[in-house]
Amino acid sequence: MVLYYTPADAATTGHVIYVGRDKVENEDLIKYGLEHDVWFHVDKLSSAHVYLRMRPGQTMDDITAEELRDCAQLVKANSIAGNKQNDLHVIYTPWGNLLKRGDMDVGQVSFKDESNALVRRVKVKTRDNEIVNRLNKTKVEAYPDLHAEREAFEESVRQAKKEAYRIEEAKRLEEERARKADIEARDYKHIMVDEKMKSNKEMAKKYESYEDAEDDFM
Repeated sequence: MVLYYTPADAATTGHVIYVGRDKVENEDLIKYGLEHDVWFHVDKLSSAHVYLRMRPGQTMDDITAEELRDCAQLVKANSIAGNKQNDLHVIYTPWGNLLKRGDMDVGQVSFKDESNALVRRVKVKTRDNEIVNRLNKTKVEAYPDLHAEREAFEESVRQAKKEAYRIEEAKRLEEERARKADIEARDYKHIMVDEKMKSNKEMAKKYESYEDAEDDFM
């Protein structure tokens, strides 16, 4: 089961928050996340794994201030120890930066790159019940086929790449055709075709005298 929440400005961003029911469910979320997902967790404490699903191509820089507060408050509220503490930090990173090794416990995860550029922190002073209650009112329980969702996304990416290649190839061929046409237009050799050329002697045979040729020319 996956829990879905609607962030404050979802009508504008089109983003959605989702959370695994437990640590076993978190394993599937870690495995089948999408590259435009961002993962949230209380720093150095046990908590729920909260994800913000953004639009394809977006990054952490596209998270709004309201969404950041919503995700941070939801993580804090779903941490047994963190919910009781003030002035804690919530960390967040792109799903693609999560590292899951075979020797890790169920639900445990690390990072491929721990630099500040990819692992960011936001301070949460206190629990904001207004935010938590608003989010809980939007909660929806669902049983998605995460594997199928990921396959569908990957297929859409493949199709988008094929279409981009098709457009680029058509553009290249059109530019090549235009280039060749321009070269041919600048090439006057086709005007001087040997078969159509006549010598002075051949031209003279057509006329009985110089005056006839001159009259024909005029």
